[in-house]
Amino acid sequence: MQYTLRKIPPSLDSVLRRRAAEEEKSLNQVVLEALMRTFGITAGPVKQRDLDDIAGSCGFDSEVEKVLEEQRMIDQELWS
Repeated sequence: MQYTLRKIPPSLDSVLRRRAAEEEKSLNQVVLEALMRTFGITAGPVKQRDLDDIAGSCGFDSEVEKVLEEQRMIDQELWS
């Protein structure tokens, strides 16, 4: 099946062409994938990254805490 689309806004054209170049795919392939995702008919699961695996994983660092404590000090002369 073939379609012809007209009056594509320049901003959409730019985004689609950039995505095609970044993913090294044809413009046609990028547009088809976008349409399929929009209508929920993707061939497979959509990969998403939610960062849950790294959230809260930063450990305690005494040097960092020392510097932060110094920055939290209030200079009373500046506030008088």
